Amino acid sequence: MMRQYELVERVQAYNPNADENLLNKAYVYAMQKHGSQKRASGDPYFNHPLEVAAILTELKLDDASIAVGLLHDTIEDTDATRSEIDQLFGPEIGTIVDGLTKIERLNLVSREEAQAENLRKLLLAISQDVRVLLVKLADRLHNMRTLQYMRADKQQRIAQETMDIYAPLAGRMGMQDMRNELEDLSFRILQPDHYNAIIARLDQMQADNQETIGTITRELTERLADAGITARVKARVKSPYSIFSKIERKSIALEQLSDMIGFRVIVGSVEQCYRTVGLIHTQWKVVPGRFKDYISVPKHNDYQSIHTTIVGPGRQRVELQIRTEDMDRVAEFGIAAHALYKDGASANLGRIELESHAYGSLRQTISHLTSGIASEDFLEYTKLELFQDQVFCFTPRGRLIALPRGATPIDFAYALHTDIGDTCVGAKINGLILPLVTQLRSGDEVEILRDHNHRPPSNWIGIAATGKARAAIRRAVRQAAAQRAHALGEHVLSMMLEREGVMLDDAESKSLAEALEQPSKRDLLIAVGEGKIGSEPLGNALAQIKGIRKRRQRKLDLPVADTADGWFALRATDQFRFRVPGGQRSGSQAKLALAQLDFHTPVHLSGEGVVPGDRLVGILEPGSPLTIYPIHSDALVENHDRDVAWVDVRWNLGGKDDRLYTTIVSMESVNRPGSLAQISSAIAACDANINNLVMRMISPDFHQMIFEIEVRDLAQLTDVLQTLKRSPGLSAVQRAGIREAGMISTLEWDGKVDRSLRDD
Repeated sequence: MMRQYELVERVQAYNPNADENLLNKAYVYAMQKHGSQKRASGDPYFNHPLEVAAILTELKLDDASIAVGLLHDTIEDTDATRSEIDQLFGPEIGTIVDGLTKIERLNLVSREEAQAENLRKLLLAISQDVRVLLVKLADRLHNMRTLQYMRADKQQRIAQETMDIYAPLAGRMGMQDMRNELEDLSFRILQPDHYNAIIARLDQMQADNQETIGTITRELTERLADAGITARVKARVKSPYSIFSKIERKSIALEQLSDMIGFRVIVGSVEQCYRTVGLIHTQWKVVPGRFKDYISVPKHNDYQSIHTTIVGPGRQRVELQIRTEDMDRVAEFGIAAHALYKDGASANLGRIELESHAYGSLRQTISHLTSGIASEDFLEYTKLELFQDQVFCFTPRGRLIALPRGATPIDFAYALHTDIGDTCVGAKINGLILPLVTQLRSGDEVEILRDHNHRPPSNWIGIAATGKARAAIRRAVRQAAAQRAHALGEHVLSMMLEREGVMLDDAESKSLAEALEQPSKRDLLIAVGEGKIGSEPLGNALAQIKGIRKRRQRKLDLPVADTADGWFALRATDQFRFRVPGGQRSGSQAKLALAQLDFHTPVHLSGEGVVPGDRLVGILEPGSPLTIYPIHSDALVENHDRDVAWVDVRWNLGGKDDRLYTTIVSMESVNRPGSLAQISSAIAACDANINNLVMRMISPDFHQMIFEIEVRDLAQLTDVLQTLKRSPGLSAVQRAGIREAGMISTLEWDGKVDRSLRDD
């Protein structure tokens, strides 16, 4: 615990004329009033106001602010009164302490009148004396530093409140260091996995680039010194939350960020700032589009610097911020950098308003907000005015939802609840049904339309702006895929059991999973459904567990094999060779189909098409052509429980690679202008040809598109699919199934011209 004289010495270090008696009296009074009170951590409660005062000394605030930091909880948490504070410390300090006491916790998840009044009280107190905000921010910062001792639900609420209100207010006042720390502390609570991943990446980067950082710092300092400019160069690491925000905003991976480490170049004057820029730009290559002059046009919070990015030593991209010492102080401490202590213990608030554009602008905004706005509307108007890096929308019942700029109704739905997001099929924005890709604006009233049978498509990941929504969509997509695979695997196993006339109990199911190196029956069924475990190893493992003996198959009269291992040709095609596999149990219809199989049996290809490189399977029924399917075809699943003959099929191309093969691909596309042209260009870029296409609307925002294309082989088809998957706005890119393939109708031109369609 900081001792009384240590606090006084800290203040006197930057303000030799500090009122020592005031500080000593406030220290003793607060310590006596809090007495034996304890915090959640078990520490004496007086530790908290003392730490708040210490934070205020780091901001180099006036004596009254330090005293308020010591006294700020006395009226609320002890038997101290406003009149007693006024009598002992004067009405100025009493007013600030009373203003802080009246500010109750803010609840920003509703728009109720009482909560709006809390925010109104805070803003009115700030407009009367900026030190209310500075002490409140210091109070919140220390509470966030010790938040780990609170209950988990309380940690979440306080962290969210800090992220929504206090961090933006600190940024509005130009107090960037405090804003960064508040955001990072909140980020650690709200999204611990993302926080830890970024921290680990930053630690690795700093370790890997330690030598490079030293080289850049040394070269910049030496080059500027040679030009007669004395500069202080310091490396800085971006805050975890700012990195996360950039990843979210640009939809890029953590590894793609190149400017997590930057450099500040501090020089003596504005003239030297511009000289430094000129020197740096002549020495190193400039990255286009990365130059910003905030000296000639400062930000609304008084921030001034010149930003530029160069390709520096070792071909590293280096982000530079060039500023004077005064600009650096304002950039770190914001309004607190203005000399609040110059004329004694009291701050000259009129001069602060003149010196600080940020505070003057804030007071004008608050004056506008607090004049004639009803309490029920106050919270809405305030957040629209003060926190412009977010959008604030409402449910039809008036619940307030804060979202980042660029958010869509999908983000809004997931902010309400994960189940609402998963079942969202549309949205009414201000009473109008609009596409889910619509970007929300502050003040919008959003009503989510739901279908409880709906599940989010994977292309929503590219539309959502919030990490919560993206994570929920990925989870839902994975779960849906696992459910489909499980159902398919269950069907395959049940058909196999039915064919063999056996059943599996729980112990045998567990043994079957272990035999195929799966942790559980569910995992086994998913692996079967995903094609990771084929029917043959599944059948072998089942036979071993149930003691099924392999039956000898009746010898069939088949076309004469042209190879020793049983492969034979059919007259209908020279592209394939066929073989009847041994070991399959055949019903009467399958046996009849095989009995009818001869050299003249016709051959058909399945509707979804096959291309060289596909693994193939043939299905044969009595009196029907032999139909060839790719191994992934959903028709094969349907044939598992049917009495049909299965035939092995392989390619027999013999080096003929000039032929084109037709196949069907399907995808889902965001409904926006140019999407069809984008898809066509992607297919053409892979040297593939489009024969036909079908489009159908699956929701107001999405179309399903089914293309019949021509390719040479599986490698080219894979290239087409991968290119389409990388295209923005597309999802569920895959080879079509039988049902989708059936939607394509090919119209063949007979060479005749229909004169009725000609204008002449």
